[in-house]
Amino acid sequence: MPATVRRFAADILSSRGTTMSYCRFAFFRGRAWQLAAVAAVASTLAVDGPAADDAATVGPVLWQPSMNVFRRHAVDAEAVFEFYGDVLGFEQLQTFDVGGTSGVARFQAGASQVKFTSRVAGREYVDGGVRDATGLRLLTFFFPDEAELSERFTARGLPAPEFAGAAEERRRALVADPDGQPVELVVVPGADAGVYEQLEVGLTVSDLETSRAFYRDFVGLDALEPVHDPFFETVKHSFRHGSTIVSLRSFGADLPADTGSGGIQYVVSDVDRVADLAAERGVVVDQPLSELEGFSLRTIWLDDPDGITNYFAETQASRGAQTRSSAAR
Repeated sequence: MPATVRRFAADILSSRGTTMSYCRFAFFRGRAWQLAAVAAVASTLAVDGPAADDAATVGPVLWQPSMNVFRRHAVDAEAVFEFYGDVLGFEQLQTFDVGGTSGVARFQAGASQVKFTSRVAGREYVDGGVRDATGLRLLTFFFPDEAELSERFTARGLPAPEFAGAAEERRRALVADPDGQPVELVVVPGADAGVYEQLEVGLTVSDLETSRAFYRDFVGLDALEPVHDPFFETVKHSFRHGSTIVSLRSFGADLPADTGSGGIQYVVSDVDRVADLAAERGVVVDQPLSELEGFSLRTIWLDDPDGITNYFAETQASRGAQTRSSAAR
């Protein structure tokens, strides 16, 4: 198994020092916030193109009610950890040691994990902002208190974020992490707890229709109403699974492709279904279906139409859900 696959595959099995504990934690914790989150967004669902047939998508086997993301950095890891931990206030979980020069550092951001490792060979990296390349170009996090968040920035010698928007509504600021990767901060005062559990993953894509079809008709995410995005003066097309939103923006077909700076991780109950559907649909396979020996973990790495990693992992816990479902039938 390639080292990159082993690194992220092994990581999904380890959290708080206990094998498989995160998957259990996310599943049971997820049920508590999922009702609130779904209720909060129910009125915005379902109009971005025709609904996909669940039987023809990965959707029915998406087991964890959120997605995780990973980012690869070129700068000193400690600067990245301080920004996401001390400044943004996310809990740093146990770093998974995969040997060599880099481990996988993990932060609990709402109901998702955001994971960091150093850059790897065999992928393309493009510096700059959301408009400068296709790829995973933006992470959006949600907070209840603007003053408290701004104070954490200034306490560590960083300029306070410049928020825009009415005080009683959502206020947004765009900052860069120490690696220069864009981060959007959204302050929503007095919202339901489920709002702060959300993570929004911003993808810049070369062809909106092709990418919308991939995330709606292959992955099986729920389409949300397209909205105007004043930050980037474009229309944003979003898709949801549980507490995680994947948002697509396009600024033309000729941008360079960043295929290495970040990707999306899904925990599924049946990775064979994912592999079979990928073969049927002609989805590009970056790393084929494989098993991490000694961990009861099976994975497949796929590329979306712009080469952005979509990584699917079947764990012992999620496989148990498949077994129980089969037995019930």
